[in-house]
Amino acid sequence: MVESIAATSLLGHRPVCGGYCFTDVSRRRKQFAVCRIPVTKFLGRNVVRTHSSLKLGVDRLVVPSIKAQAMELAKEAYEYREEKRIPRDFEYGIDTGVDRKPGLWPPDNKADKASLHNPLLRQERMGCGWLGAIFEWEGVLIEDNPDLEKQAWLALSQEEGKSPPPAFILRRIEGMKNEQAISEVLCWSRDPAQVRRMASRREEIYQALQGGIYRFRSGSREFVNVLMHYKIPMALVSTRPRKTLETAIGDIGIKEVFTVIVAAEDVHRGKPDPEMFVYAAQLLNFIPERCIVFGNSNLTVEAAHDARMKCVAVASKHPVYELGAADLVVRHLDELSVVDLKNLADIESAEFGSGEPELEMEEEKCDEPYPSTSVAVDDFW
Repeated sequence: MVESIAATSLLGHRPVCGGYCFTDVSRRRKQFAVCRIPVTKFLGRNVVRTHSSLKLGVDRLVVPSIKAQAMELAKEAYEYREEKRIPRDFEYGIDTGVDRKPGLWPPDNKADKASLHNPLLRQERMGCGWLGAIFEWEGVLIEDNPDLEKQAWLALSQEEGKSPPPAFILRRIEGMKNEQAISEVLCWSRDPAQVRRMASRREEIYQALQGGIYRFRSGSREFVNVLMHYKIPMALVSTRPRKTLETAIGDIGIKEVFTVIVAAEDVHRGKPDPEMFVYAAQLLNFIPERCIVFGNSNLTVEAAHDARMKCVAVASKHPVYELGAADLVVRHLDELSVVDLKNLADIESAEFGSGEPELEMEEEKCDEPYPSTSVAVDDFW
């Protein structure tokens, strides 16, 4: 036992054992064992140990130099550990290096917001339960009539004396702002004043054909109510004027549903440019990876993926097989659940980067080159 204690002590000292005699109540002498550790003193580069007991007959013993060096190394290791100790003010920076030090919090996560003082809310933002929904208007929440869009463009071309746009051009300008379509695709004018006038006139023609009648698509109201129940923030994005959108959502009774409304006046370009969706995510105070876009065309899918967002396509005017590029394809919004949305907003997706290292294909090296398949001319003949 003495040897084991000496092995575990820092200097390797062997304890000194002794004893005292005392008299108990019965007047019998009993011996009380005592185990003492020698007292260590530092004298220059030498370490000297002394015993308090004079009965042992040992005054001073010089410890060998190797034990003194061990003491110095132990002291240096303790000082290093004191320097590396984590402070208690909890003002940690996010370590983006590969060699992450254990024990630091919070981990590297794009969804983290250091200005939040509530740790539970901060953890919720980094979990997949924190997400935002961005909805398009026509064909997703309400019923739309694609023929009205074509009729409005044909009527405007007739008023302006322009050639009627063909069908493939009309498909190309779906989802664009009126100004963008007139100046960049139809090339009817480059004058900003003329472009604004024709864009406004085109919107008047469409509203006259539409008649101001809005009707929910099947399952849209139920899905919106579910998101409101779970307090998921929602944004409405459309290339219609803001006044038209506010009037429409007031007529169908969902004015207080949307936290953010992005209209034609708020952006410079429409789809397939992701500007509308990026701006909506900024207003929601969400990172793009945590936003889910609900649209009904491949232009919406392209714009959402360019903005690093997930997209749920609603097959309202296009068949399901044409919307295969979307992350999820449904016929009606009530087919979705909150679990589906959380799976889309999971932090283990490729945008956030999983903790597993990527496998790289290594080029196989051959010591011997492949045999030549060429045939000499002499051998052939």
